[in-house]
Amino acid sequence: MTTSSKFKRVFEGEVFSSPPIWFMRQAGRYLPEYRELRAKAGSFLDLCFDPALASEVTLQPVRRFDLDAAILFADILLIPHALGQNLAFVENEGPKLDPLITLEDVKRFRDQDVLGTLAPVFETVAKTKAALSDDKALIGFAGAPWTVATYMMAGGPMKDPGVLRQRLYEEPDFVTGLIDVLADKTIDYLIAQIDAGADAVQLFDTWASGLPWPVLDAVSVRPLDRISRAIKKERPGVPVILFPKGVGEKATEYALLQGCDGVGIDYAMDPGWARGNLGERVVVQGGLDPLLVIPGGKPMEEAADVYLKLFHDVPYIFNLGHGFTPQTPPENVARLVEFVRRNG
Repeated sequence: MTTSSKFKRVFEGEVFSSPPIWFMRQAGRYLPEYRELRAKAGSFLDLCFDPALASEVTLQPVRRFDLDAAILFADILLIPHALGQNLAFVENEGPKLDPLITLEDVKRFRDQDVLGTLAPVFETVAKTKAALSDDKALIGFAGAPWTVATYMMAGGPMKDPGVLRQRLYEEPDFVTGLIDVLADKTIDYLIAQIDAGADAVQLFDTWASGLPWPVLDAVSVRPLDRISRAIKKERPGVPVILFPKGVGEKATEYALLQGCDGVGIDYAMDPGWARGNLGERVVVQGGLDPLLVIPGGKPMEEAADVYLKLFHDVPYIFNLGHGFTPQTPPENVARLVEFVRRNG
């Protein structure tokens, strides 16, 4: 018996002439209804921890564009916040985390229960799931340990990734210990999202690019292997999607992981290579350059058509190669959805 959700049926091996569609950062600043709600919410963190508002934000793009899946509105840095590293979002600067953590903090983090602090997120999942029709899926998510760790070590967005790589070489116990703790907490966090109603989960490793293979294997591939295996063991029917941005042909290492059901591909990856090397192993998701949606029109449609044609004979999810930017016109998103539905 198949599920009614087109998104979930892809993971059961079904191939659609018109693939299911959702978008990374589909909820957010490019939507006027989001900006209106955000203005009423107080801080960004207040918005993330208000289940009624966060659920409404999650549902906004599904309602507007009739997408096949909603993705939980939250932030990848809620786990460090729950561990006790103070999180704030500064206008035009992004997230700030303080104080900078030490090896002693990492030891203390091991016994910290984050699920109580994150309980409003699970309530958001439950509210959103209850509001979605049966043909819409709900995706939970978390940041991958390496990506989250980079923010925790830098106190905010990375300015020079090489500094953090050097820190791994100089303080391996600190960095690998932090990765280890984050893997454990992420397993708990995602299983709790699943239990609240998430149909699938995605792990974002946004800062995986530019790492030498031994480092990539240690801080990204192996931790994601551990997390995905644990989820499959505890909740075997739930798809796990990995998005290791910028890893190029090393994406095959993720696709081969036992717990991996889908791999998101970024806009820099050759879609022909992805079809030949990933398409027979896992569900491929994404690829379209989000900046093409800003001007829209024929260039956007021609680029989208490349993915539709290449992946027409395997399970595939249409998505972007990274998230929408605030400059994206909502009418172009609507046109993209209509094009994919018409030409798939």
